Amino acid sequence: MSQMTDLRLRQREYLLQISRALTAQLDLGSVLNLVITYAVELLAGTLGFIALFDEEDGVLRIRASAQLPRELWPAFAPLLRIPIADLGRYGPQVLRDVSLDAGIPLRQMIALPLTVRDTPLGVIYVFRAALNVAFSADDRQILQDFADQAAIAVGNARLFQSVLREKQHLNALIEQSADGVMIIDGRWRITTFNHTMEQLTGWSREEAIGRPCAEVLGIRNAHGVNICLNECPLQRRPDLANPVVEGWITTRDGRDLFIQNRYAPQRGSHGQLLSAIANVRDITAQKMEEERQNTFISVISHELRTPVSIIKGFAETMLRPDGQFTVEQYREALQVISEEADRLARQIQDLLDVSRIAAGGLRLERSDVALHLLVSDVVRRFAAQVGERIEFEIRVPDDLPPVYADYERMRQVLTNLIENAVKYSPNGGVIRIGARAEGDMAIVYVSDQGIGIPPEEQDLIFERFYRVDTRLRRDQPGSGLGLFITRAIVEAHGGRIWVESQVGRGSRFFFTIPLSRRQLPGE
Repeated sequence: MSQMTDLRLRQREYLLQISRALTAQLDLGSVLNLVITYAVELLAGTLGFIALFDEEDGVLRIRASAQLPRELWPAFAPLLRIPIADLGRYGPQVLRDVSLDAGIPLRQMIALPLTVRDTPLGVIYVFRAALNVAFSADDRQILQDFADQAAIAVGNARLFQSVLREKQHLNALIEQSADGVMIIDGRWRITTFNHTMEQLTGWSREEAIGRPCAEVLGIRNAHGVNICLNECPLQRRPDLANPVVEGWITTRDGRDLFIQNRYAPQRGSHGQLLSAIANVRDITAQKMEEERQNTFISVISHELRTPVSIIKGFAETMLRPDGQFTVEQYREALQVISEEADRLARQIQDLLDVSRIAAGGLRLERSDVALHLLVSDVVRRFAAQVGERIEFEIRVPDDLPPVYADYERMRQVLTNLIENAVKYSPNGGVIRIGARAEGDMAIVYVSDQGIGIPPEEQDLIFERFYRVDTRLRRDQPGSGLGLFITRAIVEAHGGRIWVESQVGRGSRFFFTIPLSRRQLPGE
């Protein structure tokens, strides 16, 4: 009796040690190996395995074993298809079949479920080869006690694994986000900094993590004040659920960007900041477009108002009852009114063209167009306006094959380019208009000896509302639509347009336009 009591005490002590070991583990694989190893040792078994229900398809599968090589796991699959309640009836026969298939003499089997809060997690199987020592009720009770502890450990490990997977998934989403994402703690220090943030700010995550967000971002308002230091909405407006900050930052590599920073704060019961996720987006292009549109509205308002004012002024003067004007004065006044009306009509036409381009409705009426005649006609009109300060040179061969184009649209393209050349040649000089055939396209150019275009602006000048940033811009009329419309017309013909320029030495605009196919050599 004393020996039996000592055995029970040793088993209880063993269970206590096992329980402590299991609760120290959170890795599921380690927990499962520990569970089955201890279970076999506890019951003096020959071998054993633990099977868990798959979280996706619910199928019972072996996940760990003791004294059973992995390559023999498939031989025990028939046992997994028998419900535990039916093992007493069908288990012995299936065990004999499994024993033969595996080549292992197994005589006894005990199986107990792993269950947490009535949720089945899996089953522990322990086998013995000997017949002389049967599994007793005490063995079953010991294993049951052990299974209860093991189920809790397996459940915790699975929960930890699930949390770990979710964290890895969240980290992957943050890392792959097209927007910059950073997380700050309650002391305003950065704890997470994704790859997009590295590209956006020029800071590496190793440098950024642990630093105050105001140091890394340093968002400035229009007056150059660091909003992050002085007007942070997380501090000033704790009542806002998702505060937004917009402003300028200077990256570590010297770029100036306009960004939008949208916060998602987490606060404690007393309103204190615990952490916040910042979603940072580069909206520089959007900001510049807004500024260009605002400038355009201001400019076009002035551009439209000027001819209207002139027309109205001359008309009212001519209608004065006390006015005495000669026929020549009437003719000059009417000439001014006609010219200003034409100017107003062109500006309205530009606005209509922009609307058509935006709607994809720029229609072309193509025919064979002789470039040398069209260029001569356009240059003749400009030559009469600019006088002697600018000299025009036409270098379009008379025998150049005609282009297949919309005549009025081609006139509009040449007018826009020559008008720009005149506008940005304040000191005069030579404006050359030339063309040559190359393959099935004509290459046309307009060059000047004017102020030139900075390299950083050459890719922007064809954008809607954009005007070259020079002192002349304030003094010269223009809505910033001419080159945008010009590019759209050229591209609608299947051509392309580009510029070569040097500041202080002038610019040369090129565009291509299809030659008439009836005139192409060899056709």
